[in-house]
Amino acid sequence: MDDAPDGPAQDLVADVFARDCTSRAAFESVTAKWASLVLLALGEGAFRFNALRRKVDGVSEKMLAQTLQSLERDGMVTREVVTAIPPRVEYELTPLGAQIADRLRGLADLLEASAADVEAARREHADR
Repeated sequence: MDDAPDGPAQDLVADVFARDCTSRAAFESVTAKWASLVLLALGEGAFRFNALRRKVDGVSEKMLAQTLQSLERDGMVTREVVTAIPPRVEYELTPLGAQIADRLRGLADLLEASAADVEAARREHADR
């Protein structure tokens, strides 16, 4: 007789507000500065590392590598080694990554459209 339970001992409850929830850790990864920008860039299509670094202006090589590893670990980005001469690596969104990038694109569009309002609010705040 197998002593293992038929299912998990505890029900898996996804709650982004719970400290130890996987969704919270993923949320923190996605909302990190470079991760959001990388997801937005990859929403436009696959990129090689250096092309992605040029697209995401200001990211260091180290931070981009760490960000891509984190997004790959969380199932949002795939890394494909293309056997060519010279070999190259391409990064692309998974279906989950594409859904997240789509949502981020809406936020980015809103922020870009509101840039003048944000700038005016900043000036007003600085004048206080």
